[in-house]
Amino acid sequence: MRYVINRFVLVLASLVVLAPQVSVFAQSGQLMALRERNESNGLVQAASSAIQPAAIVRRLSVDDAVRLALEQNLGIQIERLNPRIQDMAIAQARSLWTPNVTSSITNNSTNTAPSNSFSGGQTKVTDSRFTTELGVNQVLKTGANYTVNWSSFRASSTNIFNTYDPQISSTLSLNVTQPLLKNYKIDTIRQQLEVSRKDRDASDLQLQTTITATTRNVKNAYWELAYQIASLNAARQSLDLSKRLLGDNEKRVQIGTMAPIDIVEAKSEVARNEEAVIVAEAAIKRAEDNLRALIYDPAAPDFWNIEIEPSETAPFTALTVDVDGAVRHALENRTDIKLAQNGLQRDDINIKYYSNQTMPEVDAIFNYRSASVGGVQLKGLTSLDLSTIGTTPRQIVAQRSYASVLGDVLSSAFPVWTIGVNVSYPVGTSTNETNLARTRLQREQSERQLKNLELQITTAVRDAARNVQTNQKRVDSARAARELAEQRLDAEQKKFAAGIQTSFFVFQAQRDLATARTTEVRAISDYNKSLVDFEAVQEAPLR
Repeated sequence: MRYVINRFVLVLASLVVLAPQVSVFAQSGQLMALRERNESNGLVQAASSAIQPAAIVRRLSVDDAVRLALEQNLGIQIERLNPRIQDMAIAQARSLWTPNVTSSITNNSTNTAPSNSFSGGQTKVTDSRFTTELGVNQVLKTGANYTVNWSSFRASSTNIFNTYDPQISSTLSLNVTQPLLKNYKIDTIRQQLEVSRKDRDASDLQLQTTITATTRNVKNAYWELAYQIASLNAARQSLDLSKRLLGDNEKRVQIGTMAPIDIVEAKSEVARNEEAVIVAEAAIKRAEDNLRALIYDPAAPDFWNIEIEPSETAPFTALTVDVDGAVRHALENRTDIKLAQNGLQRDDINIKYYSNQTMPEVDAIFNYRSASVGGVQLKGLTSLDLSTIGTTPRQIVAQRSYASVLGDVLSSAFPVWTIGVNVSYPVGTSTNETNLARTRLQREQSERQLKNLELQITTAVRDAARNVQTNQKRVDSARAARELAEQRLDAEQKKFAAGIQTSFFVFQAQRDLATARTTEVRAISDYNKSLVDFEAVQEAPLR
């Protein structure tokens, strides 16, 4: 009698679910064909993988992943070059204070035809001169500039009017210019140097921003990979349950306690779960590629053969979020806040420079020169009898060596000096005054942008804290839903085993349990990501 009742219930249930099962049957046939093609493709892939290099499995914790990223991430490596580039800019600005040494050696010969009786010769006058020069010029940090020059020459000539032949001469000169108003406290070089230093500080902040953003991305990619692996495990559990139920249904059909049509639904459920497993496996590979690109050097020969296995699962520890403290910390330590403050300091430097440039140009000048002449001194001419020119040797009066000439120069025997002040001032509005007005407006704009940035940061931190609290509640809710789904599946399986429920409700409970498991894992993963974002948003903008 019980057997007849069970058969009647099964037939009635079959009529109720027959219509949807017909479409399920068609879908199941397509999925089964797809599975067969995948299996055949799997054989081909297995054959081709035999000649491919074996994968390298590396088990990493989240801290290991962050450490590898700090060492090998291309974005960080690129950003680390910027401070070094700015160091070169600072060195370039400093180089403008470097002394510049000049030197020259010349040998000159000139032949001149006499044009009158006082040309110094009857047919030709030949002058020869060998000259050496050595000089140093430099701009000082006070805005002053100086030039020191020492020159010497030895000259010989056929000119009968020359007193020395050969003639030796040496000259030492010093020229100094010191600004007293304009370019005194700051000039172009000092302005460029201070701006370069601010650019260097900004490059450090940009590097810190990149490190913070990369660390956040690595942690999130790590937890995403852990989630995808957990999601695959949930899909496999659902597949095992559906296969187990399919086996049970096949046994029931064999003993005549279940209609054959129920096999179709069970096979459809198996195919559907197999598809979920395939999709989950592809998602793992995608998440693995994202993490690989963040932590490994693509130039490594085994870059694409590394399989990353997380050694940690996403933990769940309820935390109390101090929103006000996080906002204060962010406003004090965020890199974009410091970059904005750095921009204000740059504006202050430019304002200082252009304010100085509007002053009158008042320069103190000092010029000094010491020179001496020596060589073979000849007796001067006593008459202008042209018939005797060049025929009678001139008498040597005295000889002064180069050492004597140099002694006169160094002892300042014949000094020449000048001290003065040069003053210049533009009439009307100057370019520097226009630049000063523009820079002051830019600074005012930057101040308001900083206020706006502070508002945006406060909003972002509060939103990140809210996400932490929301995801924490999501985990609690998802965990309760998963536990209830497990209890429901257990109840449906017991009803089905007792013959008072159809397999349709069991399959529905299995799907609900799979969804609940995935939802719980996703909630835990999102909770950990929100913690990562909450920590990162206090240090740098999320991007």
